[in-house]
This record gives sequence, C-alpha cells and structure tokens, in this order.
Amino acid sequence: MSKIVCFGEVLWDVFPAHKKIGGAPLNVATRISSFNNSVAMVSAVGQDDFGEKIVEFLNKNKVNTENIQIKKEFQTGKVNVMLNEKGSASYDIKYPRAWDKIRFTEGARNIVLNSDAFVFGSLVARDETSRNTLYQLIEFAKYKIFDLNLREPYYTKEVLVYLMEKADFIKFNDDELYEVCKTLGSKYNSLEQNIKFIAEKTKTKHVCVTKGPHGAVLLYDGKLYYNSGFQIKVIDTVGAGDSFLGSLTSKLLNKENPQKAIDFACAVGALVAQSEGANPKISKEHIQQFLNPYN
Repeated sequence: MSKIVCFGEVLWDVFPAHKKIGGAPLNVATRISSFNNSVAMVSAVGQDDFGEKIVEFLNKNKVNTENIQIKKEFQTGKVNVMLNEKGSASYDIKYPRAWDKIRFTEGARNIVLNSDAFVFGSLVARDETSRNTLYQLIEFAKYKIFDLNLREPYYTKEVLVYLMEKADFIKFNDDELYEVCKTLGSKYNSLEQNIKFIAEKTKTKHVCVTKGPHGAVLLYDGKLYYNSGFQIKVIDTVGAGDSFLGSLTSKLLNKENPQKAIDFACAVGALVAQSEGANPKISKEHIQQFLNPYN
C-alpha cells in the first residue's frame, strides 16, 4: 500500500441530461483509493450543497478530506461538458471557483511530506493563488506526478515547463505531447522520438502518453512499454485518462512490472470509457475478466 496526495480541482461535470462529481485529481484519487492505497485530497469547495456532496463522495470512497478548504466567497467548481457523436468531450470550465483559491497550510505541507507520491495537473495552475500553493507543496514531495490537462486558455508555456522540470513522472495524451514538443522546438515526427525528447529536455525518467482507443506508451527507466488498446463501445471518455493514471500510479508505486502496470491501466481506462461518468465502480474481478476473459 502506498500513500498518495492529489492536489487540484474538485468539481461537478454538468452534462446535457445529468451531472456527476469529477475533476481530474479527484478522479485519480478515487481510483487510486479503490486499490487499497492511502489517499488524501488537497483542494477547496464552496460553502454550498455541491461542495458538501463532493466531500461526502470522497469520504465514501475512503479519500482523506481533512485538507479540503471551505471558501465562503467562492462557489464549488462546475464544468459544462459537451459530448460529440463518438463520446469525446469538450469543456466549459467556470472561473473563478473555490479550487482556484487553495491556500498553503501546514496540514497540506505535512501530508505531502509524509506521502510516497504527489499528483497534480496543469489546470489548477490557472489562478495565482492555487498555483503558488502548488509551487510550495512540490518542494516537499518525494515523487512528483504531473498530469498535463491542456484546456485553453488556462495554461502557459512557462508554467508547463516549470512543472515538467519539477516532475519525476509526466503524463500526456498524444495531442498534448505533440503540442508541447512543438512549442519546445522538437523537429521529430514520431511519438517515441518526442517522448524521449521530453524526457531529455525536462530530465524526467518516467513519461507516459495515452493514445485514446489505441492504448498507451510508457517510458520507464530508459525502456519503452506498449499497450495497443481494447475494443469497446464508448459511452463517454470523461475521466478515462484519470482512471488510467490512477491505476498506473497504484501499480508502479507498489512495484508492479511496468508492462503489467500499463496493461492494467489501459484496461481500467477502457472500462471507464464504456461507462457513464468519470468514476464508475469497477471491481478487481471485472478488470481481470476484461484482461483475461478465458481464465
């Protein structure tokens, strides 16, 4: 069992016909917790029913909520989600919200200091308050996992480079990898060459790139590992990448073989994509049956 702290946005994903609790770091946290790890969330919600329900949801999923701050002057996060005919999502992210105003506290410092890994994304850095808190907490983390989440207009090259250089593990999707590499001057065209370009440029040994239905590639201690994906019927892709990262993080931190870890993580991501919402319940037995249906 590992101790992991997730930092960043907690919010409601509002679909045309329903709403679900989400936010990339929250999705990662709940998935990691489902594999019997010790997980804590550092974030902020408004003093409203939506915020109370998020805290209740995290507690129900055995995520420590002691460092979720309550903001009287800001509402709980909300994102309007639009799905196309293939189930792929686009987002209208409301600003400012409570998670934009996460303050540095000694409690957050201590829980990060005593954790095995610290997970954060790029979206939370859109506001100066939460960005400064992130920059402070990073300095106390043993192993830093950076999940790029490029949502225009909420990122800058300077912030991305700073966070990538601080990270020990960086996760992209393929579009994000190519965009960032081009911005940093890469002339390479292949996925593998650009993964190695990022690793060298940022001095990061661990880089993972998801490829939607086509699986993922993991660079881990100088070696590339591949999974080519799974054939599924997509319901919606919201949270699939987050569950992938949570599953991969759990396996790698608990010393699983990298190939088995990426296969497991791709299976979980696929199971989420063929379900509704970002945090469907998925049992270990269901994952194993999906991976090995004839066993």
